[in-house]
Amino acid sequence: MALVRLRPPLRELVGEREIPVDGSTVQEVLRGLEREHPRLEGWVLDDQGRLREHVAVFLEGERVGGDAPVSERDRLEILGAISGGSDQVELLVGTRKGLFVLRGARTGPLDVAVRAFPGDAVEYAIRDLRSGRYLAAVTSGHFGPRVFVAEDPTGGWEQTDGPRFPEGEDASVERIWVVHPGVEPDVLWAGVAPAALFRSEDGGLTWSLVRGLWDHPTRPTWQPGAGGLALHSICPWPGIPGRLAVAISAAGVWLTEDGGATWRNGNEGLVPRYLPEEARRDTLDLCVHNMHRAPTRPERLFMQFHGGVYRSDDSGETWESIGHGLPSDFGFPLAIDPGDPDAAYVIPLNADRDRVTAQGRVRVFESRDAGRTWLERSSGLPTEGFLTVLRQAFASDGRGPLGLYFGATSGHVFGSADGGATWSVVAGDLAPVLSVRVA
Repeated sequence: MALVRLRPPLRELVGEREIPVDGSTVQEVLRGLEREHPRLEGWVLDDQGRLREHVAVFLEGERVGGDAPVSERDRLEILGAISGGSDQVELLVGTRKGLFVLRGARTGPLDVAVRAFPGDAVEYAIRDLRSGRYLAAVTSGHFGPRVFVAEDPTGGWEQTDGPRFPEGEDASVERIWVVHPGVEPDVLWAGVAPAALFRSEDGGLTWSLVRGLWDHPTRPTWQPGAGGLALHSICPWPGIPGRLAVAISAAGVWLTEDGGATWRNGNEGLVPRYLPEEARRDTLDLCVHNMHRAPTRPERLFMQFHGGVYRSDDSGETWESIGHGLPSDFGFPLAIDPGDPDAAYVIPLNADRDRVTAQGRVRVFESRDAGRTWLERSSGLPTEGFLTVLRQAFASDGRGPLGLYFGATSGHVFGSADGGATWSVVAGDLAPVLSVRVA
């Protein structure tokens, strides 16, 4: 049997969250769901038995149509399109003063649907498309960091158990930098300071420390960056659960093939210009700022470094500089087009002592040839401005044409619904933005 997961308002109609249903295609499963629960009739399928226009069905995290085949133990998620249309977007904007859920047309402006965790820093928030669950990394000034989960971000949030270090460890979680879905169902990864990786196998409700990385013999030599010793980038390999790349500021890139039991670094080609030349060889003092994997060509990764933009074509083993042609190769934000492995986007900042938009101009730069050339994409952005855009505050939506969104510590969120060709302010006067992700 397939497992159908319901979200409001469908869940309230039947009083259940997950329902096992027989069927060999999505349409057969949905018809079976209606037969077993007549109160759902007409909500998902129309009078002709076809999937309604503004209803989306996700099969194991991928949006599918009614003809898609369904296997035993597959998971289906039924969602209503936001505000009833495919031109809509939902942004999760983490700020120093809470989480803002923004909704509206992709071309903006967007409305604040809800503000959660007022007064607390929301470092990062995502929606796991496999389950529909929302997750937020929240740091309370009084009670420290925790991950919270919700089925509906406008409703209640539940605090999870962790991430936290086991008893006996002389460490505590200072900040949760990132939460990333894994490959297996219900598996998620979390990267924290001080530079540790945690794994959840129940959709984020409980977390366990990945000891292979925490106990690595080189750890005593790891040095923090200005933002602390942070594991901020997690790049699973599509379809291979045990294969993972992570990035740490300032301890470089780490690779595992066995789910985190053993690790090796992948730093060849990275040049830490902030170190004396004679100290650069074989150092682990490598301040990676951001890293993303191209899902359709997983051996390719893009990186924003502390002085340098890089690409790897061998799964993170070696790196090639691709920053030539940018007004500055320093920065934190990095985004990719999930459908184009040659596409990357950066927002150059001045060097490390002046972390504002390069040359006092707010500009996004796009490459569609894997970093060989860069094109300025700034139409509609302020012609002058000294904005700071942090590492998690830039995201794409994976649609066609590509939607791009970034937020600044000024409290403004900018959006483009045409791959960066034109931009507009989609939300303003928020608290300083720490992260932006498309739900």
